[in-house]
Amino acid sequence: MRESFAPHLATATLYSLEPPWKALLSNKGILAVLWELFPNHPNLLPAYRCPDYLGASFIKKPLLSREGANISIIDRSGDTQTDGPYGAEGFVYQARAAIPQLDGHYPVIGSWVVGDEPAGIGIREDATPITTNMSRFVPHYFD
Repeated sequence: MRESFAPHLATATLYSLEPPWKALLSNKGILAVLWELFPNHPNLLPAYRCPDYLGASFIKKPLLSREGANISIIDRSGDTQTDGPYGAEGFVYQARAAIPQLDGHYPVIGSWVVGDEPAGIGIREDATPITTNMSRFVPHYFD
């Protein structure tokens, strides 16, 4: 979003593997919009643009962050956070769903869907509850 070439994407004659509209889907602000549109949906966690509606334990995410950068876990037992270049664009605040700790690690499963079909999953795990781009990662492809 901050690259000097970004304004030229609209008139460029090149094909992009990652279309600019994907920025809307990768913006964490969509979490608050989805919660507003579908409150209490079983597949969503409460999310807001301010933390006032959440209790003492929640997650603070920059709107445009990637791979665990600048994530904060706010909790009574102490805060945990990661470093990174994001946050100037604002934040979204989401209810916390504790990740189980298995053998000293926190696994997170991400999924890929192409059209309406599952295409694969990735398992990312770390010794901390915030996974990053340096966490162990194992992709699984569905054929």
